[in-house]
Amino acid sequence: MRIPAHSVCTAIRDDIVTGVHGRGSRLTEELLARRYGVSRVPVREALRTLEAEGFVVTRRHAGACVAEPTEQEAADLLETRMLLEPLGASRAARRRTEAHLKVLRGLVRLGRERARQGNSEDLRSLDGWFHDTLAQSVGSPSLTAMLAQLRHKIAWMYAVEPPAGPVENWAEHGAIVDAVARGDGERARALMTLHTERSTSAHRLRFSSGGGRAERVRNSQRAVNTPSLRY
Repeated sequence: MRIPAHSVCTAIRDDIVTGVHGRGSRLTEELLARRYGVSRVPVREALRTLEAEGFVVTRRHAGACVAEPTEQEAADLLETRMLLEPLGASRAARRRTEAHLKVLRGLVRLGRERARQGNSEDLRSLDGWFHDTLAQSVGSPSLTAMLAQLRHKIAWMYAVEPPAGPVENWAEHGAIVDAVARGDGERARALMTLHTERSTSAHRLRFSSGGGRAERVRNSQRAVNTPSLRY
């Protein structure tokens, strides 16, 4: 069975984001094909995609390597997020579907419940699903893709501290959804601007100027040709 290149791309990207493939490390087609249980063809295609996204660079005499972003590049990502996420919320208010609203409202209800219980791990996942769903509701495949890529790169470069007030944080999510549901693009934009400004202070770089990582690198084998893969 031929494994789609996008599945291999997702697997490699996830492993870069979580530190399995460290910054600056080589990415050889043969070793990656063995690790993910695929041929070298989808690996080659995946590396081209990841290079276009900025996760991978090609170096002379070394080949494909994990990129090593600077602190300034990392800071630029947060500034870009503060521009694009409010734009996305404004667009969502005009283009969302009832299906999107149903999922967003369900996530807000669950987030508020978990916030009251103090379950930080669940809240981290729910927050990601909330922003993913909101991005999918903007009615623009290019903007949705940009927002997804931005979130991946921020997760790669930053560790995010849990919000000091999780209940208030999910109240902000709820207010954004209410504005989106009413079709009030300006209010949705304003609320998302405040939300992103408040959350930016919780981001901590995972690496220093010297290139060291703040988190220990994992090195486990992973196959992508299994039913458990998320597409």
